[in-house]
Amino acid sequence: MSDADTTPTDASTDSFEPVDVFSGEPMDLRPGADDCYKCTTCDTSCPVAEVDDDFPGPKFQGPEQWRLKRKGDDDIDPSINSCSNCMRCDNACPSSVPLSQMHNEARGAFVERQMEKLSTEYVRNRILANYRTSAWFASKVPRIANFAMNFGPARWAMEKTLGVTAEREFPAFAQQTFREWWAERGGAHVENPDKRVAYFHGCYSNYNTPEVAKAMVHVYEHFDYEILVPPQKCSGTPMFANGMLTDARRHARTNVEELAAAINDGADVIASCTSCSMALRQEYPELFDITDIETVAQHTYEGLEYLRINEDLRGAVEESEVDRPDMAYHAPCHARNQGLDRQAVELFRDLDGVDIEDVGPSCSGISGTYGWKEEKYDKSMQIGEEMFEHMEAGAGEEGMTECPTCAMQMEHGTGYEITHPLEVLQEALTETSAA
Repeated sequence: MSDADTTPTDASTDSFEPVDVFSGEPMDLRPGADDCYKCTTCDTSCPVAEVDDDFPGPKFQGPEQWRLKRKGDDDIDPSINSCSNCMRCDNACPSSVPLSQMHNEARGAFVERQMEKLSTEYVRNRILANYRTSAWFASKVPRIANFAMNFGPARWAMEKTLGVTAEREFPAFAQQTFREWWAERGGAHVENPDKRVAYFHGCYSNYNTPEVAKAMVHVYEHFDYEILVPPQKCSGTPMFANGMLTDARRHARTNVEELAAAINDGADVIASCTSCSMALRQEYPELFDITDIETVAQHTYEGLEYLRINEDLRGAVEESEVDRPDMAYHAPCHARNQGLDRQAVELFRDLDGVDIEDVGPSCSGISGTYGWKEEKYDKSMQIGEEMFEHMEAGAGEEGMTECPTCAMQMEHGTGYEITHPLEVLQEALTETSAA
């Protein structure tokens, strides 16, 4: 939240003075730390703590470490880098302690003050955190990039020199990015100032899976929305997870400025990735003090969520029929944190031609860049094991999720083809239009 939201009231100013524990960050976290009564519910919900006996858990990483730092100038514990930033602890806490905010600020302070900038870990994490930069270069020569990134000796070399696991195949870069396609089609095909949305497509839908972004466009134009695609940078999600808060703040400034301008033009903000919508809605106002940041947070929605609020999606789906195999649906952690974990299952349960099975509340384990690190790979697969088992035990022959990295993990662990709910919705609406 912003400075204005955390300023003590008159009744509380006598109780404490704001304490700047993690130097350089503007937020005072003492009220949140004092709300923790050590019930350890967050620890029992943490997927990393479940498979890593050496990880002290969210309670220590958040309020306990905050208290230790406040009492003295002790170093931040290096185990903060084992937090995957799944943010499940936020949902679990009965006292609404801002655990993930504490973790992000502590991780940022650790990277800034304690991590050796020439170390392999720092260089590797910086490359992973700034995926948008690598993807931009790769998109210029996608065929060469796709071959080089998955060439066996190259993957072995990346593991040995940078610590990027060789166990995973790199996702393919599209021959044409979404923004290139958008420019080629001439932008929006609907003009409607009364129904206008600004699409935050994120890095992955632009460079790797433009079919998801195209599905978003076709679905929204079906409901007569005018779509804006403003200039944008990375949401910052991989930067938060790697403690690169300076990078994340730089990207956030551009995103907030551009999205706020679209909001002033009558648009709401939609995102097809639940981690992107989570960043804009929660992490931005928690971590940064930027003009209009609260406005952007309050006007941001996940793409399917926005249509469920404003349109009769259930009615549209009930009139349609698709021809798809049974599907195993996984709700990403960042969808759960926004209360969106059941929306796809509930929407498609009345869709003829497909059966959707929810594979349960387990974490996929990949958590963005976490599962790409050589030292974290085995743990990521252990975390995902429950999801893999549920997928394989079900009747489904394909998987479905809103998160691109969860999709990577689902495919990696089961071999299933994974789709996005918006792609299924596009198919259903196409059938409705044809009928």
